[in-house]
Parts: sequence; C-alpha cells; structure tokens
Amino acid sequence: MRQVLHLSVGDYEQVVRQALQEFEVENLLARIQDHDHTLWKPDPKEITNRLGWIDLPRNMQDELSRLHALADQVRQAGFTHAVLLGMGGSSLAPDVFMRTFGAKAGYLQLTVLDSTHPDEIREVLDSIPLEHTLFIVSTKSGKTVETLSLFRTMYNRVLALDLSDQPGSHFIGVTDPDSPLEKLADEYGFRELFLNDPNIGGRYSALSFFGLVPAALIGADINELLNRANLAAVACDPALGVAGNPAASLGALMGELALTGRDKLTFVLDPELESFADWLEQLLAESTGKEGKGILPVAGEALLPPDRYRQDRLFTWIHARGSSHAASGIEALRSSGQPIVEMYFDDREDLGGLMFIWELATAIAGERLGINPFNQPNVEAAKVRAREMVAAYEKEGKLPHEDPIAEYDGIKIFADDESNNSIKGQASATDALRRFLEAAPDDAYIALQAYLQPDDETLAALQQLRTLLQRLTRRAVTLGIGPRFLHSTGQLHKGDAGHGMFVQFSDEKLEDLPIPEKAGSDKSEITFGVLIDAQVRGDFQALRDRGRRVLRLRLSQPVHEKLSQLLGSFEKMATE
Repeated sequence: MRQVLHLSVGDYEQVVRQALQEFEVENLLARIQDHDHTLWKPDPKEITNRLGWIDLPRNMQDELSRLHALADQVRQAGFTHAVLLGMGGSSLAPDVFMRTFGAKAGYLQLTVLDSTHPDEIREVLDSIPLEHTLFIVSTKSGKTVETLSLFRTMYNRVLALDLSDQPGSHFIGVTDPDSPLEKLADEYGFRELFLNDPNIGGRYSALSFFGLVPAALIGADINELLNRANLAAVACDPALGVAGNPAASLGALMGELALTGRDKLTFVLDPELESFADWLEQLLAESTGKEGKGILPVAGEALLPPDRYRQDRLFTWIHARGSSHAASGIEALRSSGQPIVEMYFDDREDLGGLMFIWELATAIAGERLGINPFNQPNVEAAKVRAREMVAAYEKEGKLPHEDPIAEYDGIKIFADDESNNSIKGQASATDALRRFLEAAPDDAYIALQAYLQPDDETLAALQQLRTLLQRLTRRAVTLGIGPRFLHSTGQLHKGDAGHGMFVQFSDEKLEDLPIPEKAGSDKSEITFGVLIDAQVRGDFQALRDRGRRVLRLRLSQPVHEKLSQLLGSFEKMATE
C-alpha cells in the first residue's frame, strides 16, 4: 500500500516518536489484533464484544455474493429507490457511500432518513415513488425509537397503496441476532433480513452489513471497498512494526495532542470525499468523549486565516494525490505553526482503507487517553429524559409546561440556571446569545444543535451563522442536526471535560404527523412533532444535569425568517 499519511507537527514530532516507542514495548498492535481488552481497561465489559471490526475486511468477503444477489433481486422486482431508516452508526456510513459514489445507472437511488421532524418525513415521502421504494430498517439494538417509529409510518403508507404484493416485501432489515427487529421482520414478512456480527459497535460497523447492504443497493463497488480496507489492514499488520504504520502514528498524535489541549480535530477534505467527515465525527466523538476527556471532531467548518484560530487545534487534510484544493489555506496554517495531518487517497474506493485506518487509530488514541473507546456511558442520558417527557405527554395529553426566561420577536429563550441572570433584560435574542457566548472559558467550543427540518435554506443559514461565530470568537464551532447528532456527538457533549457552550434551536410545528402505535394500525397516541420536542427538551435537561452551559432558542414560524434575523444581527456585529 502506498504511503497515505504525512505529519507536519513541528514540536510534537518527539511526542509522537516517544509514543511509538512505547507501542513497541507494550506490543500494542499485536495485542489489539489479539483482542486484548487490558490495553484499555482491566474489565472486559464492552471491549471484548466490540472488537469484531478488526476482522471485517477479511470476513465480509464471504458475504459479497449474497449482497450482489440482493441488489439484482430488488432491481428485477422493479424497485428504483431505497430509503434507509436508521440513526447514528446505522445511517452515517450509508449516507457517506451515497454522497460519495452516487447511484450507479440502473441501481437504487438512496435517501437516508434519520430525522423525526414531521416536515422532513413528509418531504421524503413526497420525493419518492412509494410503490417502487425499498425501505431498509437498520438498527443494531432493534429498538431504536426513531427507527421503529419511522418503520411503522412507512409500513402503513405502503399498506395503504393496496399493492398486489405483500407490504413486507418492500422492507429489509439489518440488525443484531435476537434483537426485537428480528421478530418484527418475521412478523411482517420482510423481503430479507441481515444479522450482523454482534461483536461490532455501531460506529465501527461501516464495513459490515450496516454499511455494505445499502452500498450494494446503489451499485457501489463493494468488492473494491473491502479490498482497499484489507490493504490498509495489511499495512497496519503488527509484523511490520509501528514505524510507517499510519494508524499507529495517527492514533498516537491524536491522543497525545488532546492531552496537551489540542483537542479540536478539524477536518479539511476534498469535495469528492467531503461527507467522510460526518462519519469521522461520530467515530471520534463517541469513542473518545468520556471520563472527562475527549477529542472534539470539527467537520464542515469554514477554513479561515491562521489568526482566526486558537492554539487548541489539530488539522487533518484529506485529499487526492496532487489535489490543490485548500492547499493555500493549509500551507498558511502550517507556516503559522499549527500541526497538520495530511492523508492521501488515489480514488474514492480508498474510502474503505481510510475507514479501517481511522477505526484503528481511534482505538489507539483511546489507549493514550486511558479510556474505553468502545462504550458510550452517557448516550442514554438524553434518551432517559426524553422518555420521561413522552410518558408525561401520554399521561396528561401534553408535554410538561415550561416558561421561557425571555421572548424576543417570536424567539423564546430557555437557558441553564447559571446563564439566566446574564441573559435576562437583554434587548434581543442576538444580545442574549452574545452574552451567553461571552461567558465561555478560554478552552470552550460552541455546539449549534438544530432540531429543525434540515432543508437547504435552513442548513445554509445555520452554516453562515456558524462561520460568523467562528470569526467573532476564534473558537471551534460545530453544527449538529437533531436528533441525529444525539447518536454521534451526544456522548462527547455529556462525557468530555464540560467545555461546550450549547446553542439549541427548535421550532413551532405548523403541521404534525402521527406515529402509528403498531405497524398496520391507524391508532396513534403520539406524533413526530411531540417526539422531537421531547427529544430537544430531554437533551436540554440532560446537558443541565451534567452541568453544561446551554441556551435554547424556540423559533416561531417562519423559521427561515427568524434565522435570518439572527444572522443579520451577527453580520452587523461583525462589521462594527
């Protein structure tokens, strides 16, 4: 395998060299290959049963014929579109594959639906020929509330078409053995069910059935993806030593720099692989953000001049060999002393190799940080709070009452107790947000969390606001769409050192969408609008429970107008 990694890390070269020497002494690479849990923790819980990804490049070769057969079968059956219903590790790799490769001629156009916003669900339903659409119900646990709510909704829509074939033939499932979805697939007559290796965590499952089933359906070259992953695995073989091992060097650098305070890992990618950063975001955040530590992945942030950054960054530039995309900006950062990781790829199929290298590097970074990179101890916190909200709704017929601390021009404001006093009495929502961010400590980052429909206009406005905040504060600014980010960066938000400043956006729903109580039944006790409101309020409370600083802006309609008001005010502030 050709060289894929180059480090320009200045004073940190000795730190990396020392870590690699320690890896040699510890026999680290061989112990990872042997599934030795003691590298991370003395207790094997959620480690020994989470290392199956190491063998995926080789083991999945035996499943290729089945995957190709499925793709041929559904095309012959007249399916032209596919919609994946999943969250986090079940949805991110399929989304990357679709955005990277697109659908090959004659194969299925894939849409990933990982939102509970009623407007987004209706948007997807309006964009597909339902009678020619295959639904992929994808959940490791088999009980993900968002995924199962979407399944029941889509099943009822297919059932209402009164087609000649059974509604279940429009569904396939991907899950772990003995999960509730396995029983559902049998009950509703799914066309196909793929039982994944249960010894693989969701964020490490890209090269398993969770990633390769949808990749096969769009006609991606899954043979070559696995081949490149296998080449990467060979290049990282313990027998070759740590010198020149890309995963060992990358893992050592990420871990060691995070311990020095350079814990904002910022991705700059060529356009054809741009979506890869979204997958990396979950891998890094869920794996490292715990026990008061963490590496904050920063994906999709604008590349600014060197004077707009603090000394808390590690930049990763992933580009095609010979590409000049972002080269001048990266060179300016390098000249200013910012550490740079440079990774190369020859073509898009190298994505398979890059995925394996980053998985191994993340596991190694976890060893440097002294944490278990395979568990997610704080992910459940927001879910528990959301379930409490839903239970209250089912009992009272409404969500618990909450009073905003202020309301400005149709924007209701809620905040953690510590922020309340500084926000009260401000002249506008912009002033309240400014005062909130001014209280950020030096090592803070800003996390924008939008529980909104992710349409193009909304995403563009949020990205502009993000860049303005980045320029004004010189801080790392992330952007997550709720509730999907709860399954990717939510662990880090509650498990790291607590330096995040969280700004949540929610909205007033104009039109709602009921969630069937059971597939095939019209009975409904809750709607998607209630579910997403319960999720944003549950996440808000979970952040407060962890002592995080959080501000929530509930926008009246039209949402785009309210976002434009905020954006205009901050643009004015930036020029003053």
